[in-house]
Amino acid sequence: MTQTSENVTWLTQEAYNKLKEELDYLTGPARTEISAKIAAAREEGDLRENGGYHAAKEEQGKQELRVRQLTQLLETAKVGEAPAANGAVAPGMVVTIAFDGDEDDTLTFLLASREYASADIETYSPQSPLGTGVIGRKVGDDAQYELPNGKKASVKILKAEPYNG
Repeated sequence: MTQTSENVTWLTQEAYNKLKEELDYLTGPARTEISAKIAAAREEGDLRENGGYHAAKEEQGKQELRVRQLTQLLETAKVGEAPAANGAVAPGMVVTIAFDGDEDDTLTFLLASREYASADIETYSPQSPLGTGVIGRKVGDDAQYELPNGKKASVKILKAEPYNG
């Protein structure tokens, strides 16, 4: 999982390998594929009215942005262990909270960087207001964080377990 401290990103070995694999694909086979798409679209003629060409160039731009993001992330990464299952909230944990102590109004989320965002579980950054409010707290603790409108919200930590996804 990921924990960001200033400009260092902490990753498990598994997370590092996954991101490195994505970077290797984007800088190898994916670049070849997009170059072929651009070349094929270019052969269709007038580039000003060629939707396929413009779409391929846009895809290439997004791909190269992702390459730069991954390169920077991996250059500053420190590989470490997954968080301990000791009930303390840390990056890489799946956390369940109750809003204002109401056990019926709960939220379960992964506390990790956006690199881990998936459709399976909502992800909050350790730097987000909620993330900074709950980090370091233990199961049973109350925590507060600031809402965008400046008001404070209170939550109770119900569960904190290492993410296994």
